[in-house]
Amino acid sequence: MADPKGFLTHDRELPSRRPVDVRIRDWKEVYVDFPKEKLTKQASRCMDCGIPFCHNGCPLGNLIPEWNDLVYRDDWQEAIERLHATNNFPEFTGRLCPAPCEQACVLGINADPVAIKRVEVEIIDRAFAEGWVAPQPAGLKTGKRVAVVGSGPAGLAAAQQLTRAGHDVVVFERADKIGGLLRYGIPEFKMEKRHIDRRLEQMAAEGTEFRTSVNVGVDVTAAQLRAEFDAVVLAGGATQWRDLPVAGRELKGIYQAMEFLPPANKEFGDSPISAEGKHVVVIGGGDTGADCIGTAIRQGAASVTQLEIMPRPPEDRPGSQPWPTFPTLFKMESAHEELADGGGDRVYAVSTTEFVGDSSGNVRALRLVEVEGPQNGFKPVPGTEREIPADLVTLSMGFVGPEKGALLEDLGVDYDPRGNVARDRSYMTNVSGVFSAGDMGRGQSLIVWAIAEGRAAASAVDQFLTGETALPYPILPTARPLV
Repeated sequence: MADPKGFLTHDRELPSRRPVDVRIRDWKEVYVDFPKEKLTKQASRCMDCGIPFCHNGCPLGNLIPEWNDLVYRDDWQEAIERLHATNNFPEFTGRLCPAPCEQACVLGINADPVAIKRVEVEIIDRAFAEGWVAPQPAGLKTGKRVAVVGSGPAGLAAAQQLTRAGHDVVVFERADKIGGLLRYGIPEFKMEKRHIDRRLEQMAAEGTEFRTSVNVGVDVTAAQLRAEFDAVVLAGGATQWRDLPVAGRELKGIYQAMEFLPPANKEFGDSPISAEGKHVVVIGGGDTGADCIGTAIRQGAASVTQLEIMPRPPEDRPGSQPWPTFPTLFKMESAHEELADGGGDRVYAVSTTEFVGDSSGNVRALRLVEVEGPQNGFKPVPGTEREIPADLVTLSMGFVGPEKGALLEDLGVDYDPRGNVARDRSYMTNVSGVFSAGDMGRGQSLIVWAIAEGRAAASAVDQFLTGETALPYPILPTARPLV
């Protein structure tokens, strides 16, 4: 245990964000450096519980009490060893994960939980700075070839594990750079892309091959894939977005979030879809909506309004979502702080009924109505209809499953009732040698689940190819009750 009285003597503290008027002028990450002495105090708050529920809250099963104790004792090199034992990419999760581990923290029953994410990201950043993150090439090659389709967190995790097991792994990505939505879906102000690049350097040095600008199923057919490789891991994500089929949807200026964010991430201030000088409406209250808000503000939007059909979440855990489950709570992300600072608004319990256009076919306004829900089925409230200006609209309402293109059709994989690629408990589809990991098989989920499934699928692939596996991750069920 780090400090038997740490949770009694130190309050939870996180690094400060850069001033709003400063950070919206660039695309750099929003947080300032966190002093080592403050981090040590945060690590000391870990109680080293007899039953560490944070393990169960984290799909990766991160050894959180162990590396908290090691940070407190200033043994950073051993801390990164324990962190990497369960998580291939803590630099991603430490910045992007919503931290179900913290919601499951025992200290969080009646106090502020341990700042687990902050300790995690400081460990990996220190490890890279000290040169402790070195390539780990396989000592013995198996001669087996594995194709990984998709280079998001699930695909990269599976690829790294399989490469280290001695297989020849090729990662296919249809975009021009590796990273999936980590690269072009996550804005730079949430995670600078240098974090992806330095990890890819390690993976390339270990022997993983990356092929970009390849649309598997078109540029490389399913038959060619099966002929060239001994196993295939489908990790293309749940990229089929949810649309909003209301009157006026065909108007110009209405984009899906993943039409708006990728070019902004590629070009920053020179995106072909720009919010500069426009009244922007973001439909959807989740993390992707927040990404659209921060991006629009940095592009110079005249105003930004976020709409959410659900009622405003509570700030404290409701009785219907008891500890250690992951609750739905009101969040003030950095983009929301920027929104409030600029006079923008987050509007809850409303539904869009129509997009209104001008004479040139461009959207100029949005009509909405307040709703009662979700228990009343989002029933409109009479007399609450109104119109708000909208020159640019982003639809950030989530995803409904994988794209049903040539690859999946030609492979002949089955789908589950939700439209995801069906697989058994070993992550294999109905097609022998074809596996599915991450959002493509699970549906839209968290980055930690993607990495966990990539690791678990890798152990299943290794077992399939060699009859045994020494990969340090069990073959898990495809669901857990607490997240």
